[in-house]
Amino acid sequence: MWRLPFFEALANAQRILIAGAGGGFDVYAGLPLGLALLGAGKTVHFGSLSLVNLHALDKGVWSEPGVAAITAETAAHESYFPERTLARWLALHALPSTVYAFPRTGVRPLRSAYRRLAKRLDLDAIVLVDGGTDILMRGDEAALGTPVEDATSLAAAAGTPVPTRLVASIGFGVDAYHGINHVQVLENIAALDRAGHYLGAFTVPSHGREAALYRDAVEHARINTPGRASIVNGQIAAALAGTAGDVPLDGRTAGTPLFVNPLMAMYFTFDLAGLAAHSLYLDRIRTTDNMLQVSHIIERFRDEIEPRPRVAFPH
Repeated sequence: MWRLPFFEALANAQRILIAGAGGGFDVYAGLPLGLALLGAGKTVHFGSLSLVNLHALDKGVWSEPGVAAITAETAAHESYFPERTLARWLALHALPSTVYAFPRTGVRPLRSAYRRLAKRLDLDAIVLVDGGTDILMRGDEAALGTPVEDATSLAAAAGTPVPTRLVASIGFGVDAYHGINHVQVLENIAALDRAGHYLGAFTVPSHGREAALYRDAVEHARINTPGRASIVNGQIAAALAGTAGDVPLDGRTAGTPLFVNPLMAMYFTFDLAGLAAHSLYLDRIRTTDNMLQVSHIIERFRDEIEPRPRVAFPH
């Protein structure tokens, strides 16, 4: 019990990519983990599936085909730019501040981009991070939340040959906002545990350095992205401040009650290849070139099945 399987898996890794799976601010959900690994002497890089039109940026940002190296100085016309916002926060704290951004594509080009970046950085580990639990949906649940980006990232990373590939999900409960049934999330985790792919859960200590820096980064992003702050990271940060219940977040959730709670501050961790194998539709999207194809394939799959009935928590 003293040695968590997740950290055991990373024990020999020296060059680690922490990558946001779902796009946008998902990369922030990996920040506490990345900071802890940096503190342990690891070389940590941050990556993100970007929701920004990266092709509108200066051509000099492209470190590899399909990989934009975003820094604090990267010029853009949009105020919404999570990767640059994170790069600026990292630079403010004298931390390695390049954030690698992937265009929003299908699995095939994203997989190629991951492979190029893995080779360029000589990675020995990738940790795909989801803010929420969408990435744990296998496909037959009552609702999948917003699965397109997460599934695309999971399939792409599963096809990237590095020695260690892991998944970390933080923010248990936030996807209720998108209709996820969290009893089914727990059922999925149990099934992954039976198959040997669940690597345990651990909390981010709310009074620790990583939590303090994470809260600071989320607040920095809120101030610098007016009107489009992250609902997911806002709830996780609130949980890491000892808050519980319906916490207002910049008015973006007005009329929809939230339930911030300590479970949101926990990482649930998995073997990436095992999680990918558990998906009922991932094989169907491996040859996609754009996310519209991914979305259509998921919709067709859902039309073919009878979803598991929604279940209420029994206590």
